[in-house]
Amino acid sequence: MKQIPFICLAAWAALCSACGQPSSRSTATDAVNDSILAIRAQQADTLNIRQRSIVAIAANTATGDLENLKTALARGLDNGMTVNEIKEVLVHAYAYCGFPRSLRALQTFMQVLDGRKAQGITDTVGRDASPVNDSRDKYARGAELLEELSGAPKDAAKTGYAAFAPVVEQYLKEHLFCDIFERDLLTWQERELATVSILTALGEGVEPMLRSHSAICLRQGITEGQLGQMTAIANGMEK
Repeated sequence: MKQIPFICLAAWAALCSACGQPSSRSTATDAVNDSILAIRAQQADTLNIRQRSIVAIAANTATGDLENLKTALARGLDNGMTVNEIKEVLVHAYAYCGFPRSLRALQTFMQVLDGRKAQGITDTVGRDASPVNDSRDKYARGAELLEELSGAPKDAAKTGYAAFAPVVEQYLKEHLFCDIFERDLLTWQERELATVSILTALGEGVEPMLRSHSAICLRQGITEGQLGQMTAIANGMEK
């Protein structure tokens, strides 16, 4: 963001004085400050470069658009994401769009990395996920994490699909919200942003999940404006 240096305000004040006009420097300073605050507010309501990369990678993984995925993967690397962070987005995706999409995305990423290496580009591998030193029951850990993530009480009575097919609710708690969400290569906010991007890209048929995960995104600090930008990127209307 380009800020007006103090010398410009001083020169403006001197010119006003020479013309016999009041400088109103405090008014000018206030105007500049107001502009800076407005710009910062606008920036706070848009996705940053890393977030935009996560959205594009997740959405193209979900649709199986491997050509656009290649572009998104390369852009993510160029924007500072590590190899392991991008792999984590692709692994995370399998829980929401299936193993076939996730595996094809991982294979595509391997091709992108090989191509960049052939061009002499060295990409940062980055750290691995930190070890999880928690020997408690996985179901209990997943239930606690989901409660903190969504705000829904962990001891609520099971209804809907959870009551109809308890085993799938067990998998959700033990694997998705324990095994996957406990991995710290992505923040919870980033995981939810990837999830909503995937569900948006999938389109019809997943609206209840899209609504619930959008609500979680808002709870995790994503704004309405950022969700709107995410939708535009996921639908290919914005790069």
